[in-house]
Amino acid sequence: MPIRPLHDRLVVKRSEPELKTASGIVIPDSAGEKPEQGEVLAVGPGKRNDRGDLIALSVKPGDRILFGKYAGQTVKVEGEEVLVIREDDVLAVLVS
Repeated sequence: MPIRPLHDRLVVKRSEPELKTASGIVIPDSAGEKPEQGEVLAVGPGKRNDRGDLIALSVKPGDRILFGKYAGQTVKVEGEEVLVIREDDVLAVLVS
């Protein structure tokens, strides 16, 4: 992906939304909510503390994460919609 986030930002691809409930009811695209989890595609170098030291991020490309509903900014890169968020907006890393 030809995008390199700056500072403590991440580029995330949202997971595909569930189109069917557990009971088997089909949810149309217009009624479904955007998923609040995704895969990290790229990470920035980190942010600097008060002394100017670089603090590396704790997530890495390939991690599956949970993030807040209204976190980040949606952008289109090469026709693909991705989300750019700060590391502070990451709620958890999913462990498989």
